[in-house]
Amino acid sequence: MHPPLTLHKHPMCAEIIEDFQKCHVDHPIGKFFGECTDLKIKLDRCFRQEKAVKRKVNFEESKKLKERLQASRKETAGISTENPVQA
Repeated sequence: MHPPLTLHKHPMCAEIIEDFQKCHVDHPIGKFFGECTDLKIKLDRCFRQEKAVKRKVNFEESKKLKERLQASRKETAGISTENPVQA
């Protein structure tokens, strides 16, 4: 099973998606007997590569966010120890 084949969501795989959809149109019966299997395999590989790229980008962004959060916590902790609130 693959995700919806929308071109704007999968720019890396757009050409393969178009070929796969064209194969299904050109071979309405043959698609059930493996006529488009090679394109399906290419499409699955492309989706895996695309997901790996997205995962890497998200990981890098999360590292940056984590660093900013830790710096913010250190700054906040430094302020609270310098000016203790007296009741």
